[in-house]
Amino acid sequence: MTTTQEAKSRGAALLDGIKASSWSSRLAVAIVAALVVLLLIQAVQDPGQFVSQLLIGITNGAIIALIALGYTLVYGIVELINFAHGDNFMIGSFVGVTVLSGTFLGLGFFAPIDAGSGAGIKIVGVILALIVAMIACGLINVGIERIAYKPLRNSPRLAVLITAIGMSFILQNLGLVWKGPSQISFPGLISDANIFAGITDAVAYRWKDLFVILVTVPLLIGLSYFIRGTRQGKAMRAVAQDKEAAAMMGINVNRTISVAFLLGGILAGASGVMFGLFNGTTVFDLGFRQGLYAFTAAVLGGIGNLTGAVVGGILIGIIGAMNDQYIGVRWTDVVIFTVLILVLVFRPRGLLGDRSAVQGGGGE
Repeated sequence: MTTTQEAKSRGAALLDGIKASSWSSRLAVAIVAALVVLLLIQAVQDPGQFVSQLLIGITNGAIIALIALGYTLVYGIVELINFAHGDNFMIGSFVGVTVLSGTFLGLGFFAPIDAGSGAGIKIVGVILALIVAMIACGLINVGIERIAYKPLRNSPRLAVLITAIGMSFILQNLGLVWKGPSQISFPGLISDANIFAGITDAVAYRWKDLFVILVTVPLLIGLSYFIRGTRQGKAMRAVAQDKEAAAMMGINVNRTISVAFLLGGILAGASGVMFGLFNGTTVFDLGFRQGLYAFTAAVLGGIGNLTGAVVGGILIGIIGAMNDQYIGVRWTDVVIFTVLILVLVFRPRGLLGDRSAVQGGGGE
């Protein structure tokens, strides 16, 4: 009897909540419910294809999430949208393919690492490309902050915004001069074979996909530990909350801001190499498209929110993969940005709010 009464009271509370909600909230719930129903229908009709697309979406989303973290880290500290971040990601992919080629500035340092190399050489090549790209992009980001952003820290926001856009064009044109306008092929170091071959042919999940996840997860764990558990991470959290108070407590604010840019650049470098190995190509204007997706993911999750950037990246990846399969590739951008607009209309602060990335959580 007591259980029945509790159930009735909960049901009544739910109905009261629905009646008290605004029309926009009801519309948002209706849209989400309709999308969920459509996806469930597809999952029932062809579960293997649905799971395959879901896994592809998670993989693409992991790359987007790493780039989005760079946007949200910087915003959480200095409330600046670093539009050059996407092009720094592109530079990371260029550094990666250059390292694997074994040649730089016309000088050959070692034989190219390609699909014909031994397994051990491939592993060493991938690790080396990741490390060099992460260091290079981290230093580039710090240099951009010191040269372009630091002198304008007390200037109007419009001046900083225009400078960020200018730095984006500078990096993009450096990539154009460096590698030219044509697509650059990455060596096929990671197998395209299906992991589940011989177990089930219904679900397709390649070793390339697993590689992205195996690199992304440690980076996310390492970043989370750095922010929450280290002295410098605590300094970043303090600066994000109140720069003046942090400086009064002896924290070097300029160094802390540089560390935020360094971390963002490191993540951009790693994601650039992963993107190249995963997709097999890179090009000088890659940063604009992927940077736009990543910025969208950061806004979707709640700009300035660490968890929100990851959630937003995964959602963008899944939405894109599902749209490619069930609606059409031509409509992917339309669907992704429609979802973003709807989220911002019904929840302007993003899915998880806009608390500082270095503070961790979301919420109102």
